[in-house]
Amino acid sequence: MIWRRTTTLEVLNAMGADNMVGLLDIQFTRLGDDELEATMPVDSRTHQPFGLLHGGASVVLAETLGSVAGYLCTEGEQKVVGLEVNANHLRSVRSGRVRGVCRALHAGGRHQVWQIEIYDEQQRLCCSSRLTTAVV
Repeated sequence: MIWRRTTTLEVLNAMGADNMVGLLDIQFTRLGDDELEATMPVDSRTHQPFGLLHGGASVVLAETLGSVAGYLCTEGEQKVVGLEVNANHLRSVRSGRVRGVCRALHAGGRHQVWQIEIYDEQQRLCCSSRLTTAVV
């Protein structure tokens, strides 16, 4: 297990109540030994003007997953902040929920690199994102 903090899905979901995570209805759904998963609706909150999942919404899901995963790999008063995020949008989505799966590529003491894959309801890869964080 890579996590240094003990938590539950209920605690993780409560963290998003009064911020963008809650606004977009991002829900943490799985906390595995070395990966974190969350879902997000594809609806009017996350659409771009042409009725497709907005690329920026996908990046919000990716950065949320990577930042929370990064925080779970820290201790005490440490926090993480994003340094760089990129995303390759591979497939459009019009409706339903997308699922993000976050795994560590590097979980060091000063910086971290997270790979986040986002899938549609048919389990097709829609977006591949990478987030680099700094531990502060």
